[in-house]
Amino acid sequence: MTRTAELIPTLPALRCLDRLADAWPVIVTDTREQMPLRFVNLPTLPGTLTSGDYAVKGLEQTAAIERKSAADLVSSVTHDRDRFERELHRLRGMRFARVLVTAPRAAIAAGDYRSNANPRAVLASCDTFEVRYGVPFVFADDDAAGALLVERWLWLVAREAVNAANDLARACGLTQRQAAA
Repeated sequence: MTRTAELIPTLPALRCLDRLADAWPVIVTDTREQMPLRFVNLPTLPGTLTSGDYAVKGLEQTAAIERKSAADLVSSVTHDRDRFERELHRLRGMRFARVLVTAPRAAIAAGDYRSNANPRAVLASCDTFEVRYGVPFVFADDDAAGALLVERWLWLVAREAVNAANDLARACGLTQRQAAA
């Protein structure tokens, strides 16, 4: 089979696969995040994200995590509902998306927040949005537990992307060394 280089170019990204072996994913924290989570296992850098508050550098259009404190969540499902639904709509198109609430679900159910919003209505909105937009809501006990979840999720997203690139190289009949050359 003959191919014309101008019509069907090679895949130069495969050349760097061997250099990915020792690379760590980098977490991009949206610059609009007012109180960013503190990560202890992965490097971070600020950036502007189209969706979510956290993503992997280079995979920002593939995976994102929207983080909410208890107060943010209540505000998002009451006063800022339209804006929040637009955010969820953007997230639904991603391969991996989550809404991380850095407060226990039991605290929301008990009304442990500064608002007169009915706790059952807040949680019903979360459940409805989860079904409507296909974006799971995950409740963590606190910011530290939430940060560990974000690191784990984004590391797994990056690992899957690298595995897919390796699968592509193998499908092309290349060894990792040939792909890197």
